[in-house]
Amino acid sequence: MPSPHAPDHGDRSFDDLVAEGVAVPTEGWDFSWFEGRASEERPSWGYAVSMAGRMARAGAALDLQTGGGEVLDFALGRAGRTPPVAVATEGWPPNVAKATALLRPRGVAVVAAEEDSPLPFADGAFDLVVSRHPVRPQWEEIVRVLEPGGTYFAQHVGPASVFELVEYFLGPLPEEVRSKRHPDRERADAEAAGLEVVDLRAERLRIEFHDIAAVVHFLRKVVWMVPGFTVEAYEPQLRALHERIRDEGAFVAHSTRHLFDARKPR
Repeated sequence: MPSPHAPDHGDRSFDDLVAEGVAVPTEGWDFSWFEGRASEERPSWGYAVSMAGRMARAGAALDLQTGGGEVLDFALGRAGRTPPVAVATEGWPPNVAKATALLRPRGVAVVAAEEDSPLPFADGAFDLVVSRHPVRPQWEEIVRVLEPGGTYFAQHVGPASVFELVEYFLGPLPEEVRSKRHPDRERADAEAAGLEVVDLRAERLRIEFHDIAAVVHFLRKVVWMVPGFTVEAYEPQLRALHERIRDEGAFVAHSTRHLFDARKPR
Protein backbone atom coordinates (compact mmCIF):
# COMPACT_ATOMS: atom_id res chain seq x y z
CA MET A 1 0.00 0.00 0.00
CA PRO A 2 1.12 3.62 -0.47
CA SER A 3 2.65 5.59 2.39
CA PRO A 4 0.64 8.82 2.53
CA HIS A 5 -0.06 11.33 5.27
CA ALA A 6 -3.26 10.67 7.17
CA PRO A 7 -6.23 12.22 5.36
CA ASP A 8 -8.94 14.49 6.68
CA HIS A 9 -12.28 12.89 5.91
CA GLY A 10 -14.14 15.33 8.13
CA ASP A 11 -17.45 14.01 9.43
CA ARG A 12 -18.18 11.55 6.65
CA SER A 13 -20.65 8.98 7.86
CA PHE A 14 -20.02 5.31 8.44
CA ASP A 15 -22.50 4.42 5.69
CA ASP A 16 -20.83 6.71 3.13
CA LEU A 17 -17.36 5.36 3.85
CA VAL A 18 -18.48 1.72 3.79
CA ALA A 19 -20.31 2.26 0.50
CA GLU A 20 -17.12 3.68 -0.99
CA GLY A 21 -15.06 0.73 0.23
CA VAL A 22 -17.58 -1.70 -1.26
CA ALA A 23 -17.73 0.05 -4.64
CA VAL A 24 -14.02 -0.16 -5.50
CA PRO A 25 -13.05 -3.01 -7.89
CA THR A 26 -10.79 -5.65 -6.36
CA GLU A 27 -9.05 -7.09 -9.45
CA GLY A 28 -5.27 -7.07 -9.62
CA TRP A 29 -2.66 -5.96 -7.10
CA ASP A 30 -2.75 -2.23 -7.72
CA PHE A 31 -3.08 -0.63 -4.29
CA SER A 32 -3.08 3.01 -5.45
CA TRP A 33 -6.68 3.49 -4.26
CA PHE A 34 -5.38 3.36 -0.67
CA GLU A 35 -3.47 6.62 -1.17
CA GLY A 36 -4.57 8.89 1.68
CA ARG A 37 -6.44 6.06 3.41
CA ALA A 38 -3.86 3.49 4.47
CA SER A 39 -0.09 3.14 4.60
CA GLU A 40 2.32 0.22 4.79
CA GLU A 41 6.06 0.18 5.35
CA ARG A 42 8.00 -1.50 2.57
CA PRO A 43 10.64 -4.21 3.14
CA SER A 44 14.17 -2.90 3.00
CA TRP A 45 15.22 -5.23 0.18
CA GLY A 46 13.00 -3.62 -2.51
CA TYR A 47 11.65 -6.78 -4.08
CA ALA A 48 10.35 -5.40 -7.39
CA VAL A 49 13.60 -3.55 -8.11
CA SER A 50 15.64 -6.63 -7.17
CA MET A 51 13.42 -8.75 -9.42
CA ALA A 52 14.18 -6.36 -12.27
CA GLY A 53 17.87 -7.12 -11.88
CA ARG A 54 17.15 -10.83 -12.16
CA MET A 55 14.92 -10.32 -15.22
CA ALA A 56 17.70 -8.37 -16.91
CA ARG A 57 19.85 -11.53 -16.91
CA ALA A 58 17.25 -14.31 -17.31
CA GLY A 59 16.87 -16.47 -20.40
CA ALA A 60 13.56 -18.10 -19.44
CA ALA A 61 11.51 -16.68 -16.57
CA LEU A 62 8.30 -17.75 -14.83
CA ASP A 63 6.24 -15.52 -12.51
CA LEU A 64 3.93 -17.61 -10.31
CA GLN A 65 0.56 -16.23 -9.15
CA THR A 66 1.17 -12.90 -10.87
CA GLY A 67 -2.12 -11.31 -9.77
CA GLY A 68 -2.90 -8.56 -12.25
CA GLY A 69 0.70 -8.63 -13.50
CA GLU A 70 1.59 -5.25 -11.97
CA VAL A 71 4.80 -6.32 -10.20
CA LEU A 72 6.14 -8.22 -13.21
CA ASP A 73 5.23 -5.34 -15.51
CA PHE A 74 7.18 -2.93 -13.29
CA ALA A 75 10.18 -5.25 -13.08
CA LEU A 76 10.34 -5.76 -16.85
CA GLY A 77 10.06 -2.03 -17.44
CA ARG A 78 12.85 -1.41 -14.96
CA ALA A 79 14.97 -4.17 -16.52
CA GLY A 80 14.53 -2.68 -19.98
CA ARG A 81 13.99 -6.10 -21.53
CA THR A 82 11.79 -9.17 -21.44
CA PRO A 83 13.59 -12.54 -21.26
CA PRO A 84 13.37 -14.52 -24.52
CA VAL A 85 10.94 -16.85 -22.75
CA ALA A 86 8.62 -15.14 -20.26
CA VAL A 87 5.52 -16.72 -18.72
CA ALA A 88 3.21 -15.85 -15.84
CA THR A 89 0.55 -17.96 -14.13
CA GLU A 90 -2.62 -16.82 -12.38
CA GLY A 91 -5.64 -18.70 -11.06
CA TRP A 92 -8.37 -16.08 -10.57
CA PRO A 93 -10.15 -15.38 -13.88
CA PRO A 94 -10.55 -11.58 -13.43
CA ASN A 95 -6.82 -11.35 -12.74
CA VAL A 96 -5.98 -13.59 -15.70
CA ALA A 97 -7.73 -11.13 -17.99
CA LYS A 98 -6.10 -8.12 -16.36
CA ALA A 99 -2.62 -9.66 -16.41
CA THR A 100 -2.98 -10.70 -20.05
CA ALA A 101 -3.92 -7.16 -21.09
CA LEU A 102 -0.99 -5.71 -19.16
CA LEU A 103 1.73 -8.25 -19.93
CA ARG A 104 1.03 -9.38 -23.49
CA PRO A 105 2.45 -6.13 -24.97
CA ARG A 106 5.69 -6.96 -23.12
CA GLY A 107 5.85 -10.41 -24.71
CA VAL A 108 4.75 -12.34 -21.63
CA ALA A 109 2.38 -15.30 -22.01
CA VAL A 110 -0.17 -15.51 -19.20
CA VAL A 111 -1.35 -19.04 -18.39
CA ALA A 112 -4.49 -19.73 -16.35
CA ALA A 113 -3.39 -22.22 -13.69
CA GLU A 114 -4.87 -23.02 -10.29
CA GLU A 115 -2.49 -22.31 -7.44
CA ASP A 116 -2.48 -25.93 -6.18
CA SER A 117 -2.36 -27.66 -9.57
CA PRO A 118 0.82 -29.06 -11.14
CA LEU A 119 2.56 -26.43 -13.22
CA PRO A 120 1.86 -26.94 -16.94
CA PHE A 121 5.52 -26.69 -17.97
CA ALA A 122 8.27 -29.11 -18.85
CA ASP A 123 11.00 -30.15 -16.45
CA GLY A 124 13.88 -27.68 -16.37
CA ALA A 125 12.06 -25.13 -18.50
CA PHE A 126 13.17 -21.99 -16.61
CA ASP A 127 16.37 -20.54 -15.22
CA LEU A 128 14.38 -18.05 -13.06
CA VAL A 129 11.15 -18.55 -11.13
CA VAL A 130 9.76 -15.56 -9.22
CA SER A 131 6.67 -14.93 -7.12
CA ARG A 132 5.36 -12.12 -4.96
CA HIS A 133 3.14 -13.34 -2.14
CA PRO A 134 2.28 -16.86 -3.31
CA VAL A 135 -0.56 -18.43 -1.36
CA ARG A 136 1.32 -21.70 -0.86
CA PRO A 137 4.67 -22.38 -2.56
CA GLN A 138 4.63 -25.64 -4.48
CA TRP A 139 8.22 -26.51 -3.69
CA GLU A 140 8.39 -29.78 -5.62
CA GLU A 141 6.91 -28.16 -8.72
CA ILE A 142 9.22 -25.15 -8.43
CA VAL A 143 12.22 -27.46 -8.28
CA ARG A 144 10.92 -29.52 -11.19
CA VAL A 145 10.50 -26.61 -13.62
CA LEU A 146 13.83 -25.01 -12.69
CA GLU A 147 16.86 -26.00 -14.71
CA PRO A 148 19.94 -27.12 -12.74
CA GLY A 149 21.57 -23.98 -11.38
CA GLY A 150 18.30 -22.03 -11.74
CA THR A 151 17.01 -19.60 -9.12
CA TYR A 152 13.79 -19.16 -7.15
CA PHE A 153 13.50 -15.51 -6.07
CA ALA A 154 10.36 -14.53 -4.17
CA GLN A 155 8.80 -12.39 -1.50
CA HIS A 156 6.49 -14.35 0.80
CA VAL A 157 3.91 -13.28 3.34
CA GLY A 158 5.07 -14.31 6.79
CA PRO A 159 3.31 -15.62 9.90
CA ALA A 160 0.45 -13.74 11.61
CA SER A 161 0.54 -10.98 9.00
CA VAL A 162 -1.96 -8.17 9.75
CA PHE A 163 -3.34 -10.34 12.54
CA GLU A 164 -4.24 -7.32 14.66
CA LEU A 165 -6.97 -6.69 12.09
CA VAL A 166 -7.79 -10.36 11.48
CA GLU A 167 -8.21 -11.08 15.19
CA TYR A 168 -10.26 -7.93 15.68
CA PHE A 169 -12.92 -9.63 13.55
CA LEU A 170 -12.29 -13.32 14.28
CA GLY A 171 -11.02 -13.24 17.85
CA PRO A 172 -7.78 -14.89 19.08
CA LEU A 173 -6.57 -17.61 16.73
CA PRO A 174 -4.69 -20.76 17.78
CA GLU A 175 -0.93 -20.88 17.64
CA GLU A 176 -0.90 -23.36 14.76
CA VAL A 177 -2.71 -20.75 12.65
CA ARG A 178 -0.51 -17.88 13.82
CA SER A 179 2.67 -19.81 13.01
CA LYS A 180 1.74 -20.76 9.43
CA ARG A 181 4.10 -19.41 6.76
CA HIS A 182 6.97 -19.16 9.23
CA PRO A 183 10.20 -18.60 7.28
CA ASP A 184 12.05 -21.35 9.16
CA ARG A 185 9.36 -23.86 8.23
CA GLU A 186 9.37 -22.73 4.61
CA ARG A 187 13.17 -22.98 4.51
CA ALA A 188 12.91 -26.59 5.70
CA ASP A 189 10.26 -27.38 3.10
CA ALA A 190 12.31 -25.76 0.32
CA GLU A 191 15.42 -27.67 1.30
CA ALA A 192 13.48 -30.94 1.59
CA ALA A 193 12.30 -30.42 -2.00
CA GLY A 194 15.90 -30.00 -3.18
CA LEU A 195 16.61 -26.25 -3.16
CA GLU A 196 19.67 -24.61 -1.64
CA VAL A 197 18.60 -21.47 0.26
CA VAL A 198 21.14 -18.76 -0.55
CA ASP A 199 19.46 -15.93 1.37
CA LEU A 200 16.40 -15.65 3.63
CA ARG A 201 15.48 -12.37 5.33
CA ALA A 202 12.37 -11.46 7.34
CA GLU A 203 10.87 -8.14 8.46
CA ARG A 204 7.82 -6.93 10.41
CA LEU A 205 6.31 -3.75 8.96
CA ARG A 206 3.81 -1.16 10.23
CA ILE A 207 0.42 -0.71 8.56
CA GLU A 208 -2.05 2.09 9.35
CA PHE A 209 -5.73 2.18 8.34
CA HIS A 210 -7.02 5.76 8.42
CA ASP A 211 -10.71 5.13 7.72
CA ILE A 212 -13.22 2.29 7.63
CA ALA A 213 -13.44 2.42 3.81
CA ALA A 214 -9.81 1.27 3.68
CA VAL A 215 -10.55 -1.61 6.04
CA VAL A 216 -13.56 -2.72 4.00
CA HIS A 217 -11.72 -2.57 0.69
CA PHE A 218 -8.67 -4.36 2.13
CA LEU A 219 -10.75 -7.25 3.45
CA ARG A 220 -12.65 -7.51 0.15
CA LYS A 221 -9.40 -7.50 -1.82
CA VAL A 222 -7.31 -9.81 0.37
CA VAL A 223 -10.07 -12.36 0.78
CA TRP A 224 -8.16 -14.92 2.86
CA MET A 225 -7.68 -12.51 5.78
CA VAL A 226 -11.26 -12.82 7.07
CA PRO A 227 -12.80 -15.66 5.03
CA GLY A 228 -16.33 -14.93 3.91
CA PHE A 229 -16.08 -11.26 4.87
CA THR A 230 -19.09 -9.11 4.02
CA VAL A 231 -20.16 -5.77 5.44
CA GLU A 232 -23.48 -7.28 6.48
CA ALA A 233 -21.88 -10.12 8.43
CA TYR A 234 -19.50 -7.84 10.32
CA GLU A 235 -21.45 -4.57 10.53
CA PRO A 236 -21.32 -4.25 14.36
CA GLN A 237 -17.53 -4.72 14.42
CA LEU A 238 -17.11 -2.31 11.50
CA ARG A 239 -19.20 0.37 13.20
CA ALA A 240 -17.21 0.02 16.41
CA LEU A 241 -13.93 0.20 14.49
CA HIS A 242 -15.15 3.27 12.57
CA GLU A 243 -15.83 5.03 15.86
CA ARG A 244 -12.49 3.95 17.26
CA ILE A 245 -10.59 5.33 14.25
CA ARG A 246 -12.62 8.56 14.39
CA ASP A 247 -11.93 9.04 18.10
CA GLU A 248 -8.40 7.64 18.49
CA GLY A 249 -6.78 7.82 15.04
CA ALA A 250 -5.43 5.18 12.70
CA PHE A 251 -5.83 1.48 13.40
CA VAL A 252 -2.30 0.02 13.50
CA ALA A 253 -1.38 -3.49 12.39
CA HIS A 254 1.82 -5.16 11.20
CA SER A 255 2.56 -7.17 8.09
CA THR A 256 5.29 -9.80 7.96
CA ARG A 257 7.37 -10.49 4.85
CA HIS A 258 10.35 -12.66 4.00
CA LEU A 259 12.64 -12.75 0.99
CA PHE A 260 13.62 -16.09 -0.53
CA ASP A 261 16.68 -16.50 -2.74
CA ALA A 262 17.19 -20.18 -3.47
CA ARG A 263 18.99 -22.23 -6.10
CA LYS A 264 18.49 -25.64 -7.65
CA PRO A 265 21.85 -27.48 -7.45
CA ARG A 266 23.67 -28.17 -10.68
